[in-house]
Amino acid sequence: MELDYIVLDIEFNGRKFASDLPMEVIEIGAVRLDAELRQTGRFTALVKPVYFAKLNDFIQKKTGIPQEGIDAADGFPKVIGDFLSWLGPSEQFLIITWGGEDMKRIVFDTRMHGLDDAYWLGVHYYDLLKGYIRYKGVTNDVSVENALADLGITAEDNQAHRALDDARMTADIFRAVFDKLDFGRIQQYVDVYSNAKERKLVKNAIRIIAAQKVKPTWPLIVEHVLTGKIATDDERKMAELEAYFDAEMAKSPSKPRPAAPAPEHATDPSS
Repeated sequence: MELDYIVLDIEFNGRKFASDLPMEVIEIGAVRLDAELRQTGRFTALVKPVYFAKLNDFIQKKTGIPQEGIDAADGFPKVIGDFLSWLGPSEQFLIITWGGEDMKRIVFDTRMHGLDDAYWLGVHYYDLLKGYIRYKGVTNDVSVENALADLGITAEDNQAHRALDDARMTADIFRAVFDKLDFGRIQQYVDVYSNAKERKLVKNAIRIIAAQKVKPTWPLIVEHVLTGKIATDDERKMAELEAYFDAEMAKSPSKPRPAAPAPEHATDPSS
């Protein structure tokens, strides 16, 4: 059976203030491409969240999702069930995302609603954003809109930041760079407890400490860099950051300081 590609995009709500309440999926959009990269199907649905069911002004302006649409939408369990039915129980497919947030949001909402996450932990996906960055040889993230512009693709009849339209635009990029992608980098969702900012903090600390002719150690970084800047009481996060520290140290092993040159008129100790 030939492989289908499911180009997926998720929109989720947000808040203007700090809160322990979770962000949630408010829209799922996807297009199905066949092995020839022709669109053969689409899925779109709004999702009524449990928390922050009233969309704030920023989210409404960014996405264009109407409040009345959210009010009339089904909850996540119904919509994700419909999406699974649309995917098909036995078809061979690879999910394509722009970044890792879409898979994360589906897994988190699945867990929040007490649903079995085994399916989503087992599904394979390809992060097209990372693939595009590798293809272009750049280091910074690129938006879908900027990638389209860079490729000279005109996004017609699409509205940015609606899930289905973003999925269509991502599919356009996928077609344009398909032959340049390394599909050896297909992955499955893995829980990540630290964020990019925290990992960058560790990486920069290694560089700064090494520049001071001191060997970076994990306890040293925790005490003098991380404490007071991030929450260090989450054991899972700290274990992950320590593993990241070890990996970075393995990439750039500390070089021993060169021995100081002998004085010009040094006495031979054997004489």
